[in-house]
This record gives sequence, C-alpha cells and structure tokens, in this order.
Amino acid sequence: MQTKQKIFIVDDDQDMIDFLSTCLESNDYKVQATSDARDAVEKILKIRPQGIIVDLMMPEKDGFELVRDLRQEKSLDSTKIIVISSKTYEFDRRRCADLGADGYITKPLNPQTITQQIRRILDDQIDMTFWGVRGTLPVPGEKTLKYGGNTSCISLEIPGENLLIFDAGSGIKALSDKMMEWNRYPVIGKIFISHPHWDHINALPFFGPMFNQGNEFEICGASHCDISMREMISAQMDGVYFPITLKEFAARVYFRNLAEEEIEIGEVKIATKLLNHPGKCLGYRVTYKDRSICYITDNELFNEDSDFYNPFYVKGLIKFIQGTDALVTDTTYSDEEYLSKVGWGHSSVSQVVKLAHKAEVKNLYLFHHDPDQTDDDIDEKFKAAQRLLLELKSNTQCIAPCEGDVVRL
Repeated sequence: MQTKQKIFIVDDDQDMIDFLSTCLESNDYKVQATSDARDAVEKILKIRPQGIIVDLMMPEKDGFELVRDLRQEKSLDSTKIIVISSKTYEFDRRRCADLGADGYITKPLNPQTITQQIRRILDDQIDMTFWGVRGTLPVPGEKTLKYGGNTSCISLEIPGENLLIFDAGSGIKALSDKMMEWNRYPVIGKIFISHPHWDHINALPFFGPMFNQGNEFEICGASHCDISMREMISAQMDGVYFPITLKEFAARVYFRNLAEEEIEIGEVKIATKLLNHPGKCLGYRVTYKDRSICYITDNELFNEDSDFYNPFYVKGLIKFIQGTDALVTDTTYSDEEYLSKVGWGHSSVSQVVKLAHKAEVKNLYLFHHDPDQTDDDIDEKFKAAQRLLLELKSNTQCIAPCEGDVVRL
C-alpha cells in the first residue's frame, strides 16, 4: 500500500485548518496542523512532511517569517511550502517566492479545485490542457464530437507560476467557462498568440476573466512591421466588427511585441521561433526545470522533393524542438490532402512525424486539424503517424489529443 503524503498546516484560523484538512484527507493525504506559528518549525521537523501550508497574516509570527525560517532548515530542502492567503498583491506573491515558497494560492478557496492546486505544487507538475485542436474555423456537429470542434487553444498551469495560454481560438471560451466555474481570484496570466489569423484570436473577446477587476493578463505575440500586437487585437474589436472594445476590459490587460527571443517568468523560460506561414508566426518552447513543451502552429515543412523545401529552416526547427517532452504541432493534412494544398502554410502527417523523429521528440501531439476532416479522418491521420513511427523504429510516441484532454508532465 502506498504511504500517504503528509501535509502540515500552519494557520491561526481553526475554520481554515478544518476546511483544508477535510479536503486533503478525503484525497488520501495525512494532515497535521497548528494554529500557533511560533512553535511550528519545531513540530514540522519532528514529522518531516512532504508539504507545508502556511497562512500569511498571523499574530506573533507571520507567514513571511515562517517561510524564511523553514527554508533555513536543510532537512526540509525537498519539502514543498505553499502559501495560502487572502492577500492578492503581486508584491506578496513575489516576496514569498524570494523567501523560498514553492506556490501561492489566494483565498477564497474552491473545495472542488483546491486539492488539485495543492497536488500540482507538491508533485511539481505541469498541467497541459487542450481546449481546441482544430484549425481555420470551428466545426460543430456529429462528425466532430470525439476530438471537438473548437479552434486552437491550450493552457499550461505550472507550479508557483502564472497561467500560460497559447492562442485564443474558439477553444479559449471553454477555458473561460472552466475558470469562471473555478472562481479563482485574482487570475494572473500570459496569453501567447502564434499569429493574428482569425482562428487564433477571434474568441479573445469572450475570455471572461478579462472582464473581472483585479485579474491581470499580458498578451504577447509578433508585431507585423508597423502593426503592433495591441493594434491587431483591438482592430478585430473595433465597433464596426464587434460591439465590445478593449476599453471594456475590467482586468489589467497589456501587450508585448515579440521577435525571436527568450523571456523568463520565474523559473520558466520561453523561447520563440519564426515559423513558415503567411505573415509573421511564432512557435514557442516552454522550459520548466527539466521539462519542455513546444507549441508549433501554424507551419509548413514541404516535402523533401519539393522546390520549396528548405533544409536550413528544417535544421533550425529541429534544433529548436530537440528532445522536447511534448511537441504540439500543425498536422493539418493527410499526405494525400497535402498534394493539393502546397503553399497554404500547413504540414502533413509524414512531414511532422519525420521532424519529430529526427528531433528525438518524446511525445508528438497532432494538432490544428483541417475543418473538412471528421473524427474518422483524424483517426486515420493518427494511424498513419503511428505506422510511420513504427517503420522508422522511432522512440517518439504519438497522441491525437481531444478537446478537454489534460496531460501531466
């Protein structure tokens, strides 16, 4: 029988201790607690828990001091410290991180999601969720029930860091609905846009958390010469095309123009690469500790016997995605379909499989499916990818994700 993980709670509010204990114990955690932070370190050292939950606003000794003291104990180096507080300020979040906290969760707490939030931090786990896997336009109907009909959007929830969202196709509405259900506050996140074609941005105005005061989102993506990311997003929300403008957002929403570069968000590194697609399109590589995820859509590779095939571009792309744990990439066409779609800016199954194999990708996720393809068509693309990987004797695993799938890394 697996030994239950031990959690120690330090909070001067007994009702909060009781609430957290009930949530955690019902999910097979062993919980101990104290309402007096002054002797908490001594008690914690005796039981050596896997996780410690600390309140910030406590008399005699506050959470900042307690986190600092706990991190001075070498025997607790591998123990995760999670701060849970009603203080929603970014200063407090960053101060706790600087002192050694592994995660920061704000009150009020949702009993349906709090254990999952705590577990993600304890297990140091990335949750990658697919909210839309289609390309070009949404395709609802009976023939798209398995994989879903929404366009491009995935999210990454990384321990101790902000929410990362990639693209704002119609799938972001499903993410919005789920976040409103979770009732988390405040939400601080970054939205990375691959490029401003409609199927990647047109559901951004339906992302509910941007209408809630106190939330904060940075929208990042490539500018197009003299047209900034802010101008591209605001243009589709002009009163002529959409009745709500950027001024209606109650959250703090700001923009960043990206080129080929690398940025850091806490322990997360995000590298960008220009892709082969009409206009300016960026691919992203997210690295957190020893794990990485590459989001590469939209992108055309061309067949090797084509006059348009560029081995130098492919070599650079292989270097960019080399050894990644997860490659989420444009696999719009079957090999047969691609023959009549050359120059449209998208790739075929065999092109993507060969790329993933050469780059020693661990897991290949087929993504951005053509709107004319049914669930059965995607099944056939998946089978074709598996056959080719087998022929190549590749170690790469292939997955055809469905809308709503969660992958834990």
